Amino acid sequence: MANDGTGGSAGEVRGAGVSAGEPRWLSDAERAVWIRFAAVLELLPPALDQQLERDEGLSHFEYFVLAMLSEARERTLRMTSLATRTNATLPRLSRVVQRLEAQGLVRRSPCAEDRRATNATLTDAGWAKVVHAAPGHVENVRASVLDALSPAQVAALGEISALLLGRLDPDGRMFASQPGEDA
Repeated sequence: MANDGTGGSAGEVRGAGVSAGEPRWLSDAERAVWIRFAAVLELLPPALDQQLERDEGLSHFEYFVLAMLSEARERTLRMTSLATRTNATLPRLSRVVQRLEAQGLVRRSPCAEDRRATNATLTDAGWAKVVHAAPGHVENVRASVLDALSPAQVAALGEISALLLGRLDPDGRMFASQPGEDA
């Protein structure tokens, strides 16, 4: 917020001290960082989607589902585990897996260990789709994000992302939040 509603800038309000019950307004520097970060949050998903839609007919989330299955043992995960790895709710994941299944890229089946659970398995066609899509996707990730950063900035982005994930996902439900995961 640029203005506290009293005519003073956010930086002035913060510098003057905050009384109990007052919002902690953003300083001018914090506001500038927040606006840029919010712009990245808005612009990056469509940039990832656009390339994958154009080149592969997949959304970024659909590609991410296929990629997570491609990395799993026997290319199979329980739907609950796949939801965790893709940071998705089960209803959202179920709709996407249903679409991927209709395209022959994924197959659902009852879990052998727990018949109440459902597994998702990447088919050979799904594997071929990931193999074909990965080079373009990686190039887009590099062009959109990583190539603009030095190795030190990439490391800093990783540290900042881990810190923010810890606040946004304190219970570690998301795969990227789990200790030892280099997502």
